[in-house]
Amino acid sequence: MPAAAAPWLLLAVFSGTLISLQARITGELAAGLGGDGFAAAAISFGSGFAVLALGLLVLRKPRRGAGLVLSDVRSGRLKWWQVLGGFGGAAFVLTQGLTVGALGVALFTVAIVAGQVTGGLLFDRMGLGPAGPQRPTRRRVVGAVLVLAAVGLSMADKLGGGFPYAMLLLPLVAGICVSWQQAVNGHVKNAAGSAYAGTFFNFLAGTGALSAVFLVHAVATGLPSRLPAEPYLYLGGLVGISFITIAVATVQKLGVLVLGLCTITGQLAGSLALDLLLPHGDTQVTAATVAGVVLALAAVSVAALSGTRTSRVVATAPGAARPTADPCPASSSREG
Repeated sequence: MPAAAAPWLLLAVFSGTLISLQARITGELAAGLGGDGFAAAAISFGSGFAVLALGLLVLRKPRRGAGLVLSDVRSGRLKWWQVLGGFGGAAFVLTQGLTVGALGVALFTVAIVAGQVTGGLLFDRMGLGPAGPQRPTRRRVVGAVLVLAAVGLSMADKLGGGFPYAMLLLPLVAGICVSWQQAVNGHVKNAAGSAYAGTFFNFLAGTGALSAVFLVHAVATGLPSRLPAEPYLYLGGLVGISFITIAVATVQKLGVLVLGLCTITGQLAGSLALDLLLPHGDTQVTAATVAGVVLALAAVSVAALSGTRTSRVVATAPGAARPTADPCPASSSREG
């Protein structure tokens, strides 16, 4: 790549670190709410939706895009379930609130990436995304196996003790949900002709799902006794919107493949840095955790560098509309 692309490369890597930051914020918000990850997820996703809804009131092009999506759903050109991609982002953010405090950001991120790789291979083969069925290449399969091995390596010194390793299944499943989200969001973005409108529908679906889950949980256990006083704990939605905006801006400069690699690099490196420099709770970074992150980075590179057609990457966050139509096994994620 030419030297002029260097600033865009750095910006794309930075967007990945923002995804890790959102995971930390949501985890700490859940802790501040007395361990209520359901309330934390609803607040994080809902704040992003509120900002986007206000913007939709004043921006003409996104409003037109939203109308096009509704028209396509009514006519059958767009399936109703394809507008529900936000459910994948909701699963991602809910898992943040429920597990980051126990697993740490680094191990949580490795597990999410493992789920994304697995889901990406599956949904590519099914042809769920607008690109249609995509044959899994040898490198992508090897990359998926390596990422799963990275999860095992990260947990090597935790098994057999009091570590809640069964909880690791939640981010694994959430990663698969994120891959599904990326696939269906490609259809919504194409129908809207606007990344903003697609993002709005994503946040709308995710906020609705998380609000319903939170209300059911609140009826069963009660509302949180207090709200944390730290203002930064309520910035999860804005952080999500920020890394979505960066992805939309940089994809035109770098292409989806390089953007995806940069985003994952930033996400994994950022998660490790957060656990090392700003530890939270009882989570500890061990040599096995570091080795697992390094192996996951190598696996993502192997999976992505597997050919032009079968390795296109959607590099935005869970909870957001994707700037391209293809699902990717190794894209970051997450919310909005």
